Amino acid sequence: MTVEIYRDAWGVPHLRAGDARELAHAQGLATAHDRAWQLEVERHRARGTSAAFLGADALGWDRFARQARLDDTARRCFTALERRDPETAAWVRAYVDGVNQGLPEGARRAPEFASVGLAPDHWEPWTPLGVWLATHILFAGFPAKLWREEVVRHLGPDAVGLFATDGPGTSGSNGWLVTGERTATGGPVIAGDPHRYIEALGVYQQIRLSCPEFDVIGLAVPGVPGIAHFGHTGTVAWSITNAMADCQDLYRERLRRTGHGDRVEALGPDGAWHPASRHTEFIEVAGGDPVEVEVIETDRGPVVINGDTDPYGDTDPYSDTDPYSDGDGDTDGGSGRDRGGDASTAPLSLRHPPRVTEDLGFSSLLPLLRARRVADVDRAFDDWAEPVNVVQAADAEGGLLHRVAGRVPVRSEDNRTRIVNAWEPGHEWRGWYAPMPRGTVDDGIAVMANQRGPATPLGVEFAPPHRATRLRALLGTRRDWSAADMAALHMDTHLASAAPLLDRLAALDGLTPEAASLRDRLLHWDRHMAADSTEAAAYAAGRGAVVRRLAAHPALARLAEPPLYPEVFRPWLALVPRIAFALESLLRAEELYGIDRAEVVRAAVEEVAGDPPRGTWGDTHRLASWRALPDPSYDEREPGLSGDHDCVLCTSAVPGLTDRAARGPAARYVWDVARRENSLWVVPFGASGVPDSPHHRDQLPLWVRGDLVPVVTDWTQLMEDTTMTSEPYAASREAVHEQVVDGLGTVRVLRVDPDADLDVLHAWVTAERARFWGMGGFGREQVLETYRHLDSLDTHHAYLAVLDGRPAALFQTYEPEADRVGECYEVEPGDIGVHLLIAPAGEGDERPGHSSALLTAFTEYVLGVLDRRRVVVEPDTRNAKAITRLTRQGFVLGPPVVLPEIDLPEVYLPAKKAQLAFLTREAAGF
Repeated sequence: MTVEIYRDAWGVPHLRAGDARELAHAQGLATAHDRAWQLEVERHRARGTSAAFLGADALGWDRFARQARLDDTARRCFTALERRDPETAAWVRAYVDGVNQGLPEGARRAPEFASVGLAPDHWEPWTPLGVWLATHILFAGFPAKLWREEVVRHLGPDAVGLFATDGPGTSGSNGWLVTGERTATGGPVIAGDPHRYIEALGVYQQIRLSCPEFDVIGLAVPGVPGIAHFGHTGTVAWSITNAMADCQDLYRERLRRTGHGDRVEALGPDGAWHPASRHTEFIEVAGGDPVEVEVIETDRGPVVINGDTDPYGDTDPYSDTDPYSDGDGDTDGGSGRDRGGDASTAPLSLRHPPRVTEDLGFSSLLPLLRARRVADVDRAFDDWAEPVNVVQAADAEGGLLHRVAGRVPVRSEDNRTRIVNAWEPGHEWRGWYAPMPRGTVDDGIAVMANQRGPATPLGVEFAPPHRATRLRALLGTRRDWSAADMAALHMDTHLASAAPLLDRLAALDGLTPEAASLRDRLLHWDRHMAADSTEAAAYAAGRGAVVRRLAAHPALARLAEPPLYPEVFRPWLALVPRIAFALESLLRAEELYGIDRAEVVRAAVEEVAGDPPRGTWGDTHRLASWRALPDPSYDEREPGLSGDHDCVLCTSAVPGLTDRAARGPAARYVWDVARRENSLWVVPFGASGVPDSPHHRDQLPLWVRGDLVPVVTDWTQLMEDTTMTSEPYAASREAVHEQVVDGLGTVRVLRVDPDADLDVLHAWVTAERARFWGMGGFGREQVLETYRHLDSLDTHHAYLAVLDGRPAALFQTYEPEADRVGECYEVEPGDIGVHLLIAPAGEGDERPGHSSALLTAFTEYVLGVLDRRRVVVEPDTRNAKAITRLTRQGFVLGPPVVLPEIDLPEVYLPAKKAQLAFLTREAAGF
């Protein structure tokens, strides 16, 4: 493997390899070294296992991930990817191999692992798809339908529009493109910033990927190969913004239990009851008892809200007291009531495109890296699936692209806006929206900031137009823009949405002197939410007071009663944030349920005048980044910020609740299309997730000020990373056997070095899939002592199989007469016992024949090199997969036996029921 790993002055990895697959491996390796903790948190979130080390605070998400079947969806999508696009599937595998190689070293450098007692586990080939799905499952905002149901239930359907805005749970972006007619160079410039929850270390990773096919710089999603959202290939650049499309549906289900209650049926639109899949899972919780979760899936999709139940399952939505669940086929139980009237009392299933199509759009990723012109980017995004985005692209020849990409189902209007009844006809999906809409570039400018635009036919709620209007106005003032000029636009703090509140304030009379003085200050304010502005702080205080008073008003207070929905949906259902982000429309509405808004504003300004803010906006508007492990020491020193929710500098607080900003620009980028070396970027923290690295938070001061880091394209200006290697595993260790296996690669069989191989050994033998080895609860020291003891014996030996430079399997041999198995059968001269554990990254994800080919290499070693007569193996009788593999390989099954336990100072192995199997030299073809 020919890989070169370099860093620029900011620690950004620049990777160069012989081909795309080697490069993917290097990307996974570099990401694991830099961001091991982040990767493992994301892997556990995708699987719904994060509470096992983060505790009860993570239980809500884990429950949702299990019930939504995120990991299973990712697995299905990868299996389909193998069938439809084997090249991309192999490329994803290579990335995963790199992650698995780099995680042990990355985990050693990340103190978080030790603080929670977590050891990194091996990634499966579908894990990147799971990370992608878990990151974006809430992007389309299906929980907003829960909120609309509550609004309709309490205020009526006319109230829905009052609260329609880019709410607290969605993620947006600014993106703009200026053509050569408006730049100093005559070439296009693309710039923008994605708005997400600010996470430490960050959802975007600056990176460069280079091989003979392509040389791309961009912002990658850690845990996912390639560069999906923002990239520059040297001749073409692209960026995305959230299209705000509605592509996910919630169905109100009628369910009933049958049999002994272990089977569930769902009422379909044909009036018949159909079987639903059902099983239970247990979520491990650090510091608490495991929590049982019932996972149900109907023909619509997974049931993500059980209904009629506390989020923690204290009641049963299918109890015999429920007339809709008694199993007698009487759908209304004779009561005549319509259960559909209150969504919070009914089970709700989620239907979303990846679960239906088994496609997450990963076939776009390699073509994007290989793109040379806008047409290539356009074709690549034809395969895009999730989430739905607006794409802007430009190439060095003047080509332009402004389009929507993704998959949106065609269905009834009711599906798009509300929760619909699964048992009623007319709510089925009827294909896919096509062709996807395209936008235009007018007067040399295209702006997308989640406002209504080309994606309008696909969505329900969009962001207010303020950011887009402001950007277009600023861009229209010049025709000599340079890449460096764009940083000022990123940082613009004008707040157009302040107008309705200021207009209400201007109309007041009879104020106290203090309130009148405050009003005059605000009316002369320049409406910029600058960190050093005292007027911005006063405006924010008054706005917060208005929000709180509206939320407390009896006309709206009914919406403050939280429905019985799981906690993961609470950001969409909390009244104060909803009022805060819809304040503009609530203040401008002709009538608001009898609320005297003038008196609300009057009371608010008097309140603030009586206790005015004592500092500037930046004193309270401070960064509140999300960390899997909260750290108060970081919170105390996080910087003050300029900006606000509707500013171009979108640093979102929740007025009425907190001035702290949890959401904001997760990166900023400027792509100079014609001269890539003039491009610029920055992220909120840095390139490294290691706290003692100089690149852990070195970009934060720049991000706060609005400065950008130059993109380095000259390899001679980079420093080789001597701390990281992509050399073959244990390359200097002598192999006892080496063999080229057709269709697989080169297998090197190495004697295990217990100390040097401990990371690999511990991760493998303690993984869930290795439970039949009986070492699941072993710590690192126990594993080390076990293999040191094994290494001291003349009768037992352990080997690693290294496939094409990466560990692939653990292989152990023993003399049967010196092992407990010798007590259970008649040992013959020339017998040799074998244990085999395929690497965790290989289960179900290998190329066809992967495991059998590895077994062939081991057989060649023991029967050919060691010249033994017969191989004996003894897998656990429950390990049906291993037994099937052995019989395919020519092993003959013997009788099941019970192996006695071993209890020595160095090692303990429990008793187990084993299936003996034998392979002779003749049967193996020797």
